[in-house]
Amino acid sequence: MSLLPDAGPGEAFAKASRFRDDLFDCLTARGDELFELVDALLCADGPVRALVDLTLVAEHRRGHGAMYDALNHGSVDVPRLRQVLAGLPMPEAADGRLVLAVDISHWLRPDAPTSAERLFCHVYGRSGRSSDQFVPGWPYSFVAALESGRTSWCQVLDAVRLGPADDVAEVTAAQVRRVVTDLIEMGRWNVGDRDILIVFDAGYDAPRMAHLLDGFPVEILGRMRSDRVMRRPKPSLKEYALAYPQGGRPPKHGKEFRFAKPETWGGPDAATVQVTDRYGTARAMAWDRIHPRLTTRSAWIDHTGELPVIEGTLIRLQVDRLPGGNDPLPIWLWSSATGLTGEDVDVRWQVFLRRFDLEHTFRMIKQTLGWTRPKLRTPEAADRWTWLIVAAHTQLRLARPLAADVRHPWERPVEPRRLTPARVRRGFRNLRPNLPCPARAPNPGRPGPGRPLGSKNRHRAPHHDVGKTAKRPESIKERSRPGG
Repeated sequence: MSLLPDAGPGEAFAKASRFRDDLFDCLTARGDELFELVDALLCADGPVRALVDLTLVAEHRRGHGAMYDALNHGSVDVPRLRQVLAGLPMPEAADGRLVLAVDISHWLRPDAPTSAERLFCHVYGRSGRSSDQFVPGWPYSFVAALESGRTSWCQVLDAVRLGPADDVAEVTAAQVRRVVTDLIEMGRWNVGDRDILIVFDAGYDAPRMAHLLDGFPVEILGRMRSDRVMRRPKPSLKEYALAYPQGGRPPKHGKEFRFAKPETWGGPDAATVQVTDRYGTARAMAWDRIHPRLTTRSAWIDHTGELPVIEGTLIRLQVDRLPGGNDPLPIWLWSSATGLTGEDVDVRWQVFLRRFDLEHTFRMIKQTLGWTRPKLRTPEAADRWTWLIVAAHTQLRLARPLAADVRHPWERPVEPRRLTPARVRRGFRNLRPNLPCPARAPNPGRPGPGRPLGSKNRHRAPHHDVGKTAKRPESIKERSRPGG
């Protein structure tokens, strides 16, 4: 289960060829055009600026009408493609386990009132502004397998568009369950292996994700806001008897643990110090069995029975410096595992820092492969295009050991195993003639006449509102109101 750069050229070529055949089998309608569109993505010179430019690439043998027809009316067998991706060799973390990162990236569509199912996407720093904004668009949740060490590579395993009626936590939990199930079925995780580590950023409620994924061989690792208040484990019967000699009902939770008040922390259960080249001295402290005090509000309002106590390990990481000279604020992490040693704590925070590799993937598929460039109207067409982008990025990863360093005159030489996805793409055109191309040759024909000159469009596209269509009540009182 090692990464592809360590494999020989023959093995890497066989895996890349097999994936192309499997990909074509997953394209169940307009497959020839969709497959050639992926090849055009990989062989185009420079970043993708417009969809129609891809029809001018030599590897694309069909016209622009066929390309738009395939995106609007084609079909991708997504469940089968997910299993194909899960069956590929997976990268592993330093301790030999699988590490999956989950994050959301936005396809902004502020000028598309005729596109359905758009949501207000939270973006920051757009158009030179230093404040956050809410821009209409399509948010997509991605799951990717991370590598160890500094790299811009990861293996994208799934992509799901979030709809107006979706609960982000529940949809993400279902997405992770599906990915983990595929990994188990494809033999990438077996009984006796370490739990799969799922890494989330601060936008997710890590304890709730741990509750939703209970029963699966996963460990949740998520970033926590610095103003959170959690609870220590409940005192033992002996401690309770000493603290409350008058008796009474034992408490369900221990004392408060306020992130912003060090006097509430107490002594850590584990503490480590490491000297790194990138961040200077990294100091980590961990407290065991820290949990949130849940209330019957918001996300837990529909929970039946007694609210659970979700214990885990709380980690505080402080470094000397950050790249770019920014002020290094402490990072709070929460892991669903308990009883972690100092070595385990170091593995967790190092794995969390690898989560930012997924940001490099988002930047690459947007700026180089042009994921958000097309002006597609329907969300179904956007989903097809997204899966073609995932397939193209996967082929670059499989071709990583085979590609030569096709560099510009002003660029420094790079070792083959250090090539970035964009530099592998430059040499993919030289590899394609030796890879199988299952797409059939196009039939001769001529484009249709189109709309008669001077006629008007009498079929106006409907306009759609932006935003959520369902709102969860925040309290029991709000839910009990008439019509609530």
